[in-house]
Amino acid sequence: MVSGTRAPHTIAVTAESLHKDLARLELQKQALERELAAVVAHLGSVQRALSAIEALMRDTTAAAPANAQAQADLPAAEDAVHSEASASADTDADADADRQRKYGQLTEQILEYFATVGQADVRARDVAAALGRDTDSGSINAVRSTLDRLVGTSRIRRTGRGLYRAKRS
Repeated sequence: MVSGTRAPHTIAVTAESLHKDLARLELQKQALERELAAVVAHLGSVQRALSAIEALMRDTTAAAPANAQAQADLPAAEDAVHSEASASADTDADADADRQRKYGQLTEQILEYFATVGQADVRARDVAAALGRDTDSGSINAVRSTLDRLVGTSRIRRTGRGLYRAKRS
């Protein structure tokens, strides 16, 4: 009969592990999608720059007198390529900085929320709703992951399956 009582516990442990894996994989998927979008944007800018340079090269070989003008235009085209690549890199850096600020903001928002609810047990979905982050499963999972990190650093407590509570002061 011991194995009969262990089966529900084993299933619950497995389900909890799968939930954690799902949350981690969702976050990884979102990060990869952002990275892919950045690569696609950079690819487009390189393709446009290459097309512009190839057009200049065709024009210079078609007319020898125009060669001097093409040589003069080449630094301008290279500057355009560099400025576009630089703008793309700046945009990527700005997006990364925004994500870092939002990550820190989410942690702070969650801690402020727990300061207001006192010793009540709260579900991750309720925290997400209170913060306006319940629009999709990715946003809710971000809140769940942050809650789990806060539990790991002993800043809040887990009181049950999916339930969280502020640490006692």
